[in-house]
Amino acid sequence: MDVTDLASRILSYGEICDSCLGRFFGKLSHGLSNQERGRSLRVAVALQENRPYSEARSCWVCGGLLSRVAEWAGRVSAALSGLEYEKFAIGTHVPPLAAESEEIVWSDLQLAHAEPLKSEMNREVGKAVARLTGKTADPAHPDVIAILDIAGETVEVQVNPVFFCGRYCKLERGLPQTHWYCRACRGAGCEKCGFSGRQYPDSVEEIIGRPVIRLFSAENAILHGSGREDIDALMIGTGRPFVMEVVAPRHRSVDLEYLEGEINREAGGRVTVSLERWGNRKDVEIIKSAKGYKKYRILVEIEGPYTQDELQSAIRALKGAKVNQRTPLRVAHRRADRVRERRVIDIHALGEDNGRVVLEVTGEAGLYIKELVSGDQGRTQPSLSGILGRPARVCQLDVVYVQGSNGGE
Repeated sequence: MDVTDLASRILSYGEICDSCLGRFFGKLSHGLSNQERGRSLRVAVALQENRPYSEARSCWVCGGLLSRVAEWAGRVSAALSGLEYEKFAIGTHVPPLAAESEEIVWSDLQLAHAEPLKSEMNREVGKAVARLTGKTADPAHPDVIAILDIAGETVEVQVNPVFFCGRYCKLERGLPQTHWYCRACRGAGCEKCGFSGRQYPDSVEEIIGRPVIRLFSAENAILHGSGREDIDALMIGTGRPFVMEVVAPRHRSVDLEYLEGEINREAGGRVTVSLERWGNRKDVEIIKSAKGYKKYRILVEIEGPYTQDELQSAIRALKGAKVNQRTPLRVAHRRADRVRERRVIDIHALGEDNGRVVLEVTGEAGLYIKELVSGDQGRTQPSLSGILGRPARVCQLDVVYVQGSNGGE
């Protein structure tokens, strides 16, 4: 069956607009709009069948939706007003009846070259919005997405996040990396948490995030770190790599250097950041999967007498050792109970501080340093305590270096 015969069959279903008629042949040619293609097919059918040409007054497929492109473009423009964006995309929730109608034609005539109604609405409304706003329609990388709810006659706006990458130093102990809800009430508020719903009063995420939310007029700011330090540990040296996700920002063109200055100013020395570049969703995936090494400086208390030879012998035994660590007791309530093998890349003594040993340890990502020292009641083997044959524990821990996701500084 040739194109004109197919068009005649489609016209026999009932009144159909030029745009919908053209859509059923949308992938067969280029350089014509579906409306132009449909009008040409209508003329061709009239000539072939020697009958009067008449334009459609209604459409049983789209119900007149494609004649309202300008109206929907105006709604989108109004909905996006007040948002800062350069690129946008259009999405459409097509009414079930319209979707079923076009599927009937596709199935009956086995059409493989039709364009869905949703695709034409997205494209044509997008072109109209671009003319109205001067912005760019970019379905692949939009700053904002306008969803047309045809049945509800409304426009829903989704604002895509902004991402930036950097490193942070944590200079205050007792500060978690991210917001923690109260373990007892899970954020609802109870006597144990003073009805705050929080396990800890603040976090690195919130300290960095507060000026970010303000400057971007955002709903939230989410910190994605390359691992995390213990709450009672400092993160010093070059800092820990992170990506911050700015959720639903109304402003997007914030100067990165100015942002860094505002974060550091408002943090008041508790946290400092060094911002490196703008990022994207892929950076979050990369930083979450990063397996770089980490270097720690720890203050260790060893019970009972020991000689320097014994200490150095234990350090040599641990250097380069493969350590089997069962999930530590201190985190067993929130981590799967399993045994992990991690390597001690390097370990050496830096000296003493008030009778305690200062050690510097470099280990693979995921190596539990406190348990490497204490043995965690035999759950970590080998351990400094186990080799020395006497109890040992970490009194203070600082993270001094975290390898970046690209393997460099």
